[in-house]
Amino acid sequence: MDLHAVRSHNNALGFFFSDHHRWLVQFVQRQLRNRADAEDTAAETFCQMLNARVDPASIEQPRAFLSTIARRLIFDRHRRKRLELAYLERLAQIPEALMPPPEERLLLLEALDAIDQTLDGLPLLVKKAFLYSQLDGFSYVEISRRLGISERTVGRYMTQALRQCYLCGAQP
Repeated sequence: MDLHAVRSHNNALGFFFSDHHRWLVQFVQRQLRNRADAEDTAAETFCQMLNARVDPASIEQPRAFLSTIARRLIFDRHRRKRLELAYLERLAQIPEALMPPPEERLLLLEALDAIDQTLDGLPLLVKKAFLYSQLDGFSYVEISRRLGISERTVGRYMTQALRQCYLCGAQP
């Protein structure tokens, strides 16, 4: 790519950003009801567009394109928040003497988020079976009892979840 083409592309990105940034922040703010989170989500939306190396001139409906990315990011934000709240609720049940230090809690929360992202898209029962096995150390017999399914089904669910982990490059 020659220097003229690079400048032209950068100009197109600049115009795309300036044409749609304000609208995108307002769109996201209506969803999140928080200006700072809206600014962060809008910035992340544009970053994802840049990482995908999408030519702004090729986008026929820019606001639909941006709102689709932003909605996905908002959904991810809500999912992470629910996960964090569930983790904090579990932590509250642990005696203070056994409470992990703040750095370890942060690492655990990041690990839970990575697991959640890896298992995203799998049916809920598959996720539950996998988490019972990997986090709680339950046997297939115990998992089948808790979920009201056969041991054979637990095995199929575990295979499905482990395949997903393998495809995402995660280690169970």
